[in-house]
Amino acid sequence: MNTSDSNPHLSKNEFQRYGYALVDWLAEYFENLEDRDVLPSVKPGDIRAKLPVNAPEEPESMEAIIGDLDEIVMPGMAHWQHPGWYAFFPSGVSPVSVLGEFVSAGLATQGMMWSTAPSATEIENTVLDWLVDLLGLPTSWRLDTGPGGGVLQMSASDSTHLSLAVARHYANLKGHDTDSLVAYGSDQAHSSIEKGARIAGYKHIRSVPVDESFAMDPTELANLIAADITLGLVPTWVCSAVGTTSTTAMDPIRKVASVAKEHGMWHHADAAYAGSAMICPEFRNLQDGVELVDSYTFNPHKWLLTNFDCSVFWVADRSRLIEALSILPPYLKNETSENPSAIDYRDWHVPLGRRFRALKLWFVLRSYGAENLRSFIRSHVDWAVDLESKIVNDGRFEIVAPRTLALVCFRHLGGNNQTRELADAVNASGSAYVTPSVIDEMDFIRVSIGSTWTQKHHVDSLWKLIDGNAATL
Repeated sequence: MNTSDSNPHLSKNEFQRYGYALVDWLAEYFENLEDRDVLPSVKPGDIRAKLPVNAPEEPESMEAIIGDLDEIVMPGMAHWQHPGWYAFFPSGVSPVSVLGEFVSAGLATQGMMWSTAPSATEIENTVLDWLVDLLGLPTSWRLDTGPGGGVLQMSASDSTHLSLAVARHYANLKGHDTDSLVAYGSDQAHSSIEKGARIAGYKHIRSVPVDESFAMDPTELANLIAADITLGLVPTWVCSAVGTTSTTAMDPIRKVASVAKEHGMWHHADAAYAGSAMICPEFRNLQDGVELVDSYTFNPHKWLLTNFDCSVFWVADRSRLIEALSILPPYLKNETSENPSAIDYRDWHVPLGRRFRALKLWFVLRSYGAENLRSFIRSHVDWAVDLESKIVNDGRFEIVAPRTLALVCFRHLGGNNQTRELADAVNASGSAYVTPSVIDEMDFIRVSIGSTWTQKHHVDSLWKLIDGNAATL
């Protein structure tokens, strides 16, 4: 490395050499993922013990730094991209997405306003308009034709928190004290709802009972709202889950929307995982009524081959979002501030600063094309259908929730202990990782098929692992 006082940075040749080395390193990682154990065998503190107590005073060589990827980083990595990763929901990546992230990092644009990042701004709003059409969402959500519009956030949790904050803002404008506001989500909804509501200042957060499929019961929602009104509280916000975390249950958006409209509530739809599947027309019935919501979020970084972080947040009426969030100090005013074609995304979310996230999404959509993305989603659903069939036809197991997409939830008929032991045995194998979970004191196993690198033979191997371990219980 050039360490002269005048220029401590990597030279052009050094940057190229080490950049190529890191591309080679990642290419080998992707190629040989299957040979690694899914989970690391380290204890808390093991990785830190390999690191010096203090930061270096003198520069270290890039050879040493890159070498420590294998010596220090790899031993503590849980390999989310492993073809045997069936835990939680997928955290997608693809080589082309990594390249987009690389360019974005190098450009290091600060996309807070159109004037500071014209390309980043206009590529983002164009790509999100593309997605409106690709996912079968209301055309009025396109920035170029309707009152709505989309913006990239870090995560669906951020989107949920943002919708709660905007709903609170308008409730306050109506004269309602924040302490009286109530937020509602099903008792199977993601933890980000409760967390976001707390951060947004909601004192009252209701868990709505679910039906036999673990979807929100609209009648129970209406009953809770009626009870809160008698207490002098103000129903303000409700979330429909387009795929819950535990079982991918689908809340009835249309019926929830009817209740929300009756009480003037903000209606948010959380499709963090399942939203990617809407690129396939045959799955869009799962979001029936989506045109009635006020906001919607999904994560391309889960199941659409785009690496974290990349979460889309759409609003049906962008003026409500901008009015709630816009603060314009003199140092942010510029000659394009009044131009409607010059979107200032700083007014669309909490942070002022923002990265060029849209670049990697643009790379992915163009490099794969919609048809390849549809095939990618469909293959995972087909393999989940096949796995579900094996489980249904095996007298040792039962399905605990309806399969809607590529998540299969099952348990051992021997009970909770056997179910936990089976999950532990699968995870101890090193070749697969599933998520144990619990509903109503019933243990079960979640198998989420969605890794970039998973193929049919990997799912078949998972079944052999389940079958073989179950035989020993």
